[in-house]
Amino acid sequence: MFDEQESAQSAFTPREIVSELDRYIIGQDEAKRAVAIALRNRWRRQRVPEDLRDEIAPKNIIMIGPTGVGKTEIARRLARLAQAPFLKVEASKYTEVGYVGRDVESMVRDLVEISFRLVREEETQRVRIKAQELAEERLLDLLLPPGRSFEDRAEAQAGSLSTTLDGEHEDEPASAQRTREKFRQMLREAKLDERRVELDLTDRGGFFPMMQVFSTSGVEEMNMNLQDMLGNLFPKRTKRRRVSVPEALELLTAEEAQKLIDNERVTREALHRAEQSGIIIIDEIDKVAGREAGKGPDVSREGVQRDLLPIVEGSTVATKYGMVNTQHILFIASGAFSVAKPSDLIPELQGRFPIRVELGSLGRDDFVRILTEPRNSLIKQYVALMATEGIELVFEDAALQRVADIAAEVNSRTENIGARRLHTVMEKLLEDLSFRAPELGSQRVVIDEAEVVRALADIVEDLDLSRYIL
Repeated sequence: MFDEQESAQSAFTPREIVSELDRYIIGQDEAKRAVAIALRNRWRRQRVPEDLRDEIAPKNIIMIGPTGVGKTEIARRLARLAQAPFLKVEASKYTEVGYVGRDVESMVRDLVEISFRLVREEETQRVRIKAQELAEERLLDLLLPPGRSFEDRAEAQAGSLSTTLDGEHEDEPASAQRTREKFRQMLREAKLDERRVELDLTDRGGFFPMMQVFSTSGVEEMNMNLQDMLGNLFPKRTKRRRVSVPEALELLTAEEAQKLIDNERVTREALHRAEQSGIIIIDEIDKVAGREAGKGPDVSREGVQRDLLPIVEGSTVATKYGMVNTQHILFIASGAFSVAKPSDLIPELQGRFPIRVELGSLGRDDFVRILTEPRNSLIKQYVALMATEGIELVFEDAALQRVADIAAEVNSRTENIGARRLHTVMEKLLEDLSFRAPELGSQRVVIDEAEVVRALADIVEDLDLSRYIL
């Protein structure tokens, strides 16, 4: 399984990785090159001699730039390319050990959980065909309960009772098998979709629902382990449900797939993948920068930095799936650093992020490209949304230029939130159309420059209004 992931990484050279990122993110070439090299080095490390492999640690990256310029999106797209377990956390959500809140080790536990779900989903897809076959047999057992009278009625509905060549009835096993095959054909042709059946499914709620309410660091880990241990002391509960045939087939397929999956193998692979190819992006790291005097609401900021040190450098963290070594997890930190500076981080933590990349602010030309070029651009999203109402939405080039002008102007006059400003501007521009769309029916709507000016000019001119609306 890990070989498949490795081949996915090897399919991309650094230049190809940058090209793929260009399909979703405008500009920021330096940051793209840095993460592309980091990803390729993962693949290179797997091919060096084993005695040297453990000595090669990932070169962690710190991305510096204002909000809304693509820091998080770069890391997210990179993880998708690598098919790697990926976790984004905010540094400000953590506290040092001894304070109420989550400790930094919980990010590693969360990464392992994501890795486990990723591998389990892959395994589920691998056994799905076999699971569907088993589920079909179980469903046919429900549709065809044993008994001569039922089989006779089923045969009568399908035509007439089957007979042998000399005119006598076939024996019951042959007749039952023919009936079963006819029902199998009807099931596959969706002729039984209107029927409802009763299923006895394993109740996944468990015996300890009250334990799910705990969420502080450490406690949730204890709860899960306790439930795993004590749950084995009691028989599994089942729950009877009455569902349609298609839903029953889906539920039975999922249950059969779980039986076919080797959980020990999944756990080993999940731990291995989290250790060797996991990516954690620590956003808002500038919020824990600084040297406080030891009092006030941010008293634990430097403590969070100290707790991050062993995790980033490489330490062993206990999870419910087993011990995880963080030595080869790639950490990508990011922050605006509008108030604090990277040098405000404690020196030891600065040394754990040897690669520093600065992302530039976005301007008017960048906004025009962001609106139109990416594969998931805002314009394409709004066009697709309106198409569901039968409206063909068209944007003129001049209108997009004006939207970009307004976004850049508002960013310069108020807070600079980067490309996120386009979301607020576009939503305000199309607010009336989105509200009236179900009443308009199928028609073509063209957004030109005049419409943009009409919808947004007053807000842009009034600084106080634009501050609160845009």
